[in-house]
Amino acid sequence: MRSFSGAGKRWGFLTFRRSAALVVVAIIACVVWTSSGTAASSQTDSDAGPDADRLRRIDDAVEQSIREGRLPGAVVLIWHRGQTVYQKAFGHRAVSPRLERATTDTVYDVASLTKVIATTSAVMILVEEGRLRLQDPVHRHLAGFERHEKGDITVEQLLTHTSGLRPDFPLEEEFSGYETAIAMAIDERPEYVPGTRFLYSDINFIVLGEIVARVSGMPFGEFVAQRLLEPMGMDDTGFNPSRRVWDRIAPTEPCRPLGWPCGGPGATMLRGTVHDPTARRMGGVAGHAGLFSTASDLAKFGAMLVSGGTYEGVQILSPLTVARMTTPATPRAVADTRGLGWDIDSRFSANRGDLFSIGSYGLTGFTGTSIWIDSETETVVVFLSNRVHPDGNGDVTALRGRVATLAAAAIKRVSLVPTGAPDVSPGIDTLRLDGFASLAGQRVGLVTNHTGRASDGSTTIGLLSAAPNVELRRLFSPEHGIRGELDTAIPDGVDELTGVTVHSLYGDTRRPTSAMLDGLDSIVIDLQDAGARFYTYAATMAYVMEEAAARGLRVVVLDRPNPINGMTVEGSLLDETARGFTGYLSMPIRHGLTMGELAGLFNAEGNIDADLQVVPMQDWRRRLWYDETGLTWTDPSPNLRSVTQAALYPGIGAIEGANLSVGRGTDTPFEQLGAPWIDGRRLAAALSARRVAGVRFYPVAFTPTSSNYAGERCEGVRMTVTNRDVLPAVRVGLEIAAALHRLYPTEFDLDGAGQLLGSDNVARLRAGDDPSEIAADWADGERAWRDRVAPYLLYEP
Repeated sequence: MRSFSGAGKRWGFLTFRRSAALVVVAIIACVVWTSSGTAASSQTDSDAGPDADRLRRIDDAVEQSIREGRLPGAVVLIWHRGQTVYQKAFGHRAVSPRLERATTDTVYDVASLTKVIATTSAVMILVEEGRLRLQDPVHRHLAGFERHEKGDITVEQLLTHTSGLRPDFPLEEEFSGYETAIAMAIDERPEYVPGTRFLYSDINFIVLGEIVARVSGMPFGEFVAQRLLEPMGMDDTGFNPSRRVWDRIAPTEPCRPLGWPCGGPGATMLRGTVHDPTARRMGGVAGHAGLFSTASDLAKFGAMLVSGGTYEGVQILSPLTVARMTTPATPRAVADTRGLGWDIDSRFSANRGDLFSIGSYGLTGFTGTSIWIDSETETVVVFLSNRVHPDGNGDVTALRGRVATLAAAAIKRVSLVPTGAPDVSPGIDTLRLDGFASLAGQRVGLVTNHTGRASDGSTTIGLLSAAPNVELRRLFSPEHGIRGELDTAIPDGVDELTGVTVHSLYGDTRRPTSAMLDGLDSIVIDLQDAGARFYTYAATMAYVMEEAAARGLRVVVLDRPNPINGMTVEGSLLDETARGFTGYLSMPIRHGLTMGELAGLFNAEGNIDADLQVVPMQDWRRRLWYDETGLTWTDPSPNLRSVTQAALYPGIGAIEGANLSVGRGTDTPFEQLGAPWIDGRRLAAALSARRVAGVRFYPVAFTPTSSNYAGERCEGVRMTVTNRDVLPAVRVGLEIAAALHRLYPTEFDLDGAGQLLGSDNVARLRAGDDPSEIAADWADGERAWRDRVAPYLLYEP
């Protein structure tokens, strides 16, 4: 291998000549392989605002739910990087006793949002001042609380809902008075050993509100107003709202003053009176519910957290306090991940939607309210409704999550790169910067699809078609076609934009024929790989190289990132007898190479001996995940729609040959799997007990529209990646196969997973070997692979 570059240019091409000695000159630093990547600090672009057309999709979602009778109206506000980018009122704030249109300044009963807006903030202000500690036993501030085996419960356990206290007092038992509720809380008995499990509890926050009052020396509501609401200018937020805002308040439903459930004789429409029965019985001021607010005020609060505790020059909380509140605080053995007060990743996190990261946080309120905050993208999503109006039967669970997804999808660009690192330029950028000089006078065939794009979005097809002194004669498409839209065999065709013939390499033939290659001088390959052995683009490239070498044609590979980083190697080596289209050479499932590096390896180790030139990327480092490159994500295939799905693909794709749906035909392929014969709760419990690093399992039900079990209801598990840098993706697939074989020995087709997962792994699972021991035994093969490919690596760590 040798490198060459034009005068004064910092980039170069890498050429692999037939019969030339392999000399590494491009890499100066030693390349280090690890079993997990290096976490990078995040940094965002400052200029690109959300896509307005995509934000308008929120209109359709909310209006459809209103038409379906799920809520009377709502206010949605999206704050992004210092400004409100979307704010709209929908429907009505009241339909009984008379119609009232919703307005953007409508005041809503925010229910449990009280817990994080008021109570958690108040507690943390006192922690900052040294007047309260998170590890303080509660009885230190609330005498008598230690009775009934509650002496070890801490303030932090109240905040994380791990105290063991039950969800609420019996709602059918009426009482009256704040002090009565506090006495009842002091007399509570835990349902579980404190610190052992998550149990969402209003009683936790009733106690926290009283602790704030006793430690501060002022009533809880007054402390919140003086230390939080007034300094932030949250003028429309508070407990027991005044007549000043009465006309703007959204009513909830008819209730008796102390009664539950609502309705029945003596019930009157609640307006300005808290809906929650316990808070109502406590006089409207409590740590768990009672706050009223507007979307604008809640957005101010979210902006304060995003900015590290400061709002318009006023510091409310310290940056470290915000970080402590909003990072995981629940014990590792607890499946539901919570911060201090805030929800991060639990059974109640549906309002996060599908796109915001696990590092984001939020909460919902029973009345139909929600806030979700993503500091990484500097985005706050506020959803306010009174879905319980007028009769308590509304439902906005799905809508809140959909609104968050649509808001996240509108964010144009987020560059999550190490501080100071430049954006990555793919190989096509390097080729264009050189003026396509290496292809001058060439008749070219191009193997590509929709992923062949420059960093500015220009397509490789368009760039080569317009390049001076380059004749683009033919196009070749891999699996999924030239536009990456199909999951079936692909016919030949004609490119609509250029009029160039497109020959399919995933139809009647998987190799270019002599007729297809006739009259060409060079074959250019520009494809985005997925980083897994069985992803077929690598084999397509190898077959093209073989046919080109046989005819004396030059092969030019335009390199692209390994989307799941180039550091991590995982999985057993492929049996030599199983080599083929889903494994060109014997390699681990997660190989850690780029397409350019694979080309160099295939050319030498596969004895292809092609005249190969690799056009490298600029500024890519092996540790980077795709969303850390600054490049826009383009789905490599119809069912790989995010970096998260790509991260899970080496494991979930490895067992796809069994009788399972891996989510194809749903919105989240490879993030969930199931079958009609699976009990989702049983499978989730079995997998959670294995405590695999970096991932959590939750029961799920779905009906795929295509592929396995199309149109059938499936139960199974949804996988949430909590730390992709330590995620052993291939082992996840192994663990799932083991659990299914153990739980459903007659229903699960274990042998069907053998082709991609490896027949030896399947044999060991059938013999009852522990998956962790099987994975540990991959280590020798992984080390051998790292040694084998070291000469072909083109990039630094």
